[in-house]
Amino acid sequence: MTEITAAFELEARRLDAEDELAAFREEFFVTAGDIYLDGNSLGLLSRRSEAAVLRVLDEWKTLRVEGWTAASSPWFTLAEALARETASLVGAHADEVITTNSTTVNLHQLIATLYHPEDPRACLLTDELSFPSDRYALESQLRLHGHDPATYLVLVPSSDGLTLDEDDIVAAMSARIQVAVLPAVIYTSGQLLDIERLTRTARDRKILIGFDCSHSIGVLPHHLSEWGVDFAFWCGYKYLNGGPGAAGGIYLNRRHHGSGPGLAGWFSSDKSRQFDMSPHLLPAGTASALQIGTPNILSMAPLQGALEVIAEAGIERVRRKSLALTQLIRNIVTTELGPYAVTVKTPDTDSRRGGHIAVHHREAALICKALRASGVVVDHRPPEIIRLAPSPLYTRFVDCVEAVRGFKAAIVDESYKAFAPDRQLLP
Repeated sequence: MTEITAAFELEARRLDAEDELAAFREEFFVTAGDIYLDGNSLGLLSRRSEAAVLRVLDEWKTLRVEGWTAASSPWFTLAEALARETASLVGAHADEVITTNSTTVNLHQLIATLYHPEDPRACLLTDELSFPSDRYALESQLRLHGHDPATYLVLVPSSDGLTLDEDDIVAAMSARIQVAVLPAVIYTSGQLLDIERLTRTARDRKILIGFDCSHSIGVLPHHLSEWGVDFAFWCGYKYLNGGPGAAGGIYLNRRHHGSGPGLAGWFSSDKSRQFDMSPHLLPAGTASALQIGTPNILSMAPLQGALEVIAEAGIERVRRKSLALTQLIRNIVTTELGPYAVTVKTPDTDSRRGGHIAVHHREAALICKALRASGVVVDHRPPEIIRLAPSPLYTRFVDCVEAVRGFKAAIVDESYKAFAPDRQLLP
């Protein structure tokens, strides 16, 4: 077995003994013998999420159509109920949040609602490192309005292809920009942006600003209302542990309420009037107006169970453990793998680090395959990055030591060479 400095193992055992969230591991279905460090792609199933799905299935079976109003959590208002549970995670008022749709659909809805293409300041601002789907959506919105993305989409460059200089973002907030859309955490490197500073600058320059919080919600606290963020959106299946394809969410600051949705549907309606079946929409006066069609109840059910677990754990405690886990990984990787041309690309400062550690090696894709084959579940992202994402609710500190031990073994033993290169990226 490849050796790891004994001091790291002792430290991990000490941290596990002191872990105030240790009991929550029992809430999740953890596969014996595996180490799961891919919580920023798909969180594990919790027992409460499973129970929530089974409950909804039983209500469908027994209540039938009456489940819309008579279920334990009535389906008709389930999106609003989940929004109330989510609001504290993003630092928002309950009426500023709605659980609905998928991440990309929600971005389309927000731009359709807030962007005014006829305005002289008609450019959108994003960055080179945003999750590709976000950029696809922004380009699509511009084309729908007859604007060429080559002219109307301003991209903040990255000097190293992995991180952003916030001074560059500020410099790009010119008089041409109407709306800025940025990642809260960069999905490759794990860099956490200074949301408060960027929002303050955007507001000073009369630019609407929103953040993709998919890689931050559920693993660190936010204060979106306090900071004055205009809008945000996220998925429900990463650190929220809501399951594959779980419903996403939208935050819309109260100052934007009442204008109606850009993309309308009958669930955009004021709930008290929805079944009037009026030929003309009377939209809700809250973020609920940004719903479109009938919610996917079976997709939302596991999120309800998962949010209960996070609420009990407390997002501040989750963040403290997340920082400790990622710092331990960083320290071990730097010490044990540094001599093997492995480098950490995630910022070291706590205030600039999200929930995962990104490491670089020229054979990252093959090493990732070797690790998965050995029971260490991580993922590969270009350029030559392996992401190690411990979820504080079910990852132990000793798991981090064992994961890096497997990483080191794959390099030292060259076991990764047994895997054929191809273009198939691991999810």
